Amino acid sequence: MDNMYLIPANTKKGKLLFNIFRPIDLIIFLVGLGITLVFFLAINSSTLITTIIKILPLSVCTFLVVPVPHYHNVLCLIKDVFAFYNNRRVYYWKGWCVRSEYREDK
Repeated sequence: MDNMYLIPANTKKGKLLFNIFRPIDLIIFLVGLGITLVFFLAINSSTLITTIIKILPLSVCTFLVVPVPHYHNVLCLIKDVFAFYNNRRVYYWKGWCVRSEYREDK
């Protein structure tokens, strides 16, 4: 019962960094972190709005790379939703078990 599967369940995790992130995910996160650090050095935070503006790049980038169920992360989910609504495909399916009186190629 132990060797039922041909492919181990964690094969994809061996290609990921820290078993979660793709290289592009870490690049996106580090760019957001860098922009946030530049904002902290460049903008004087005297109000709540300026503090929110300082933290916004890191928040957005973290939101994009956080893992979600059934998808790799939010970025992949947004990409799949965008592709679904822009490239609507129509699949015509014909079953392999059709009665002879309903067949078109008689």
